[in-house]
Amino acid sequence: MPLDPQVVAYRAQRAAAGTPQLYTQTLAEARAADLAAIRAGGGDAEPVHQVRDTSLPGPDGDLPIRIYRPAGDGPLPTLVYFFGGGWTLGSIDTADGICRRLANLVPCQVITVGYRLAPEHRFPAAVLDCHAATAWIAAHADALGVDPDRIAVGGDSAGGNLAAAVTLLARRDGTPPLAGQLLVYPNTNYRDETDSMRTSDDPYLFNRTSVGWYWNHYLADPADGRNPLASPLLAEDLGGLPPALVITAEYDPLRDEGERYAHRLREAGVPTELTRYDGMIHGFFAMSGVLDGGRRALDQAAGWLRDRLVHPAPGPDSAGRQPVGARRADD
Repeated sequence: MPLDPQVVAYRAQRAAAGTPQLYTQTLAEARAADLAAIRAGGGDAEPVHQVRDTSLPGPDGDLPIRIYRPAGDGPLPTLVYFFGGGWTLGSIDTADGICRRLANLVPCQVITVGYRLAPEHRFPAAVLDCHAATAWIAAHADALGVDPDRIAVGGDSAGGNLAAAVTLLARRDGTPPLAGQLLVYPNTNYRDETDSMRTSDDPYLFNRTSVGWYWNHYLADPADGRNPLASPLLAEDLGGLPPALVITAEYDPLRDEGERYAHRLREAGVPTELTRYDGMIHGFFAMSGVLDGGRRALDQAAGWLRDRLVHPAPGPDSAGRQPVGARRADD
């Protein structure tokens, strides 16, 4: 289908303002512009019962975390969330709107992790940070009010890539046990020349040049792109990973590789739900203040997490639901 009318209006606004692409700016400029754009698109900050900034020990120093806790006593189901930004931009502040909304909607505790950014810290620094943080949260569940049997990981874009990589490391190490993975338009394969990548050249939207710019900052050596922790789609075996929700956008260069990853998960026996949001663009999940599709996707993610973390039912998998195939958001 064509671009959603709200996306058309957003694109026209960017064109009229002459908004420069992030990849044309210095790192400092791009990081500031990325945060400003996400805050503008996310709408007003949603109040949460308790929001607390603290830190935890990482592989190379302390990592900042932000804890969003809805009302409720005792250990809570918890989503460990990794922000997007191509491993280069982003911070716990850029995921603030998403984390607030999910904490209230599920409801569950959400902890977002401030992992190290490239190019100052290239692959695999971010992966190691995210896995170490997730394992530390599980190991200190009592102190954090976390139910250790109801922990999921998630993220958007590069954050989705990191969440997928964390599930691979958790499977390898046997810890922490994970109840689900929320992957929103994730990068899954370095230099994947898919149809959605080849046809993505819009100068006012996230495009194939954007993707290449981020990968060039993230990888110290292009050969690292063949590592499954950088390109989860290249993992030989995806069996035994936690149930997944994969969300993609029709007008996103990462659409096809995200959907291929969902299909491979399902083929490996992982209960997987895949939804493509037609008319939407990369980044829409963080734009619920201006795009109805972003609000619908957040609602879907919250419902999926609720089924797996808050009200799990007995069934064919730990989440109590049969795997399903790809569907459109309006199906």
